[in-house]
Amino acid sequence: MIRPDWAPPDIDLDTPSIARVYDYWVGGTHNLPVDRVIAERLESENPVLPMTLRSNRAFLRRAVRELSSLGVDQFLDIGAGIPTEGNVHEVALECNPSSRVVYVDIDPVAVSHGRAILADEPRATSIQGDFLRPGEILTNPEVRAMLDPDRPIALVLAAILHFVPDQDHPRKVLDQYLAHLAPGSFLVISHAGIMHRSDETGPPAPEATEQYKERVSDAIRWRDAAALRSLCSGLDIIEPGVTPVPLWRPCADDPPDEVGTDAVALALVARKP
Repeated sequence: MIRPDWAPPDIDLDTPSIARVYDYWVGGTHNLPVDRVIAERLESENPVLPMTLRSNRAFLRRAVRELSSLGVDQFLDIGAGIPTEGNVHEVALECNPSSRVVYVDIDPVAVSHGRAILADEPRATSIQGDFLRPGEILTNPEVRAMLDPDRPIALVLAAILHFVPDQDHPRKVLDQYLAHLAPGSFLVISHAGIMHRSDETGPPAPEATEQYKERVSDAIRWRDAAALRSLCSGLDIIEPGVTPVPLWRPCADDPPDEVGTDAVALALVARKP
């Protein structure tokens, strides 16, 4: 096929990329026919998945707008994928042109696409890094050049912690990041999970959730609201607390296909005192 002008020269156009599949599901344009074949196959097996991801992206935009309104102008987005339309840097820069954004992903394909997309944007960059290696990310020269650790930073962990099993001690890893962040910094989390009927902060999951959980990858670690609160102990979780992603400060401007009332993911935003 003819190489699109947005595709970096080192990218194999015949090999599908999960980062580009995600891009397709959330309405991006940086995907290829091979990616769309995989996306449609997965969607036929897990119809809730694309809607959950779109709802997650809508939550992320709302969270960035909210934090920007509170004066946060630095964002470290780990597990970011391809930073296409409506992602953190676009929302943050619209709110405050002085904002700075660093995207981090372990996938070299996502990073290559990200660097190409951001080549002409000096206020944002994309680097390769592993969430489980915070020291390498925080001391990366591009991170140090872009973000000032003496001022509040929003650490964005959207749809990544559910890939971190308990044996990798996600709280201990989070503590390493939090120790680096100035007081007044924020943590943004979305995570595969459901509300229990005994939890008063939101409605229970749809009846199809258990069937959905059986179909998704065994690599995903489901956590409920109590587990997420535990991960954030010592931080101040801002209102409305831990909720299903579509219920975190919903906005009338969210497109209908991103509302996702059946989304099987939870969301929260917490502040470091």
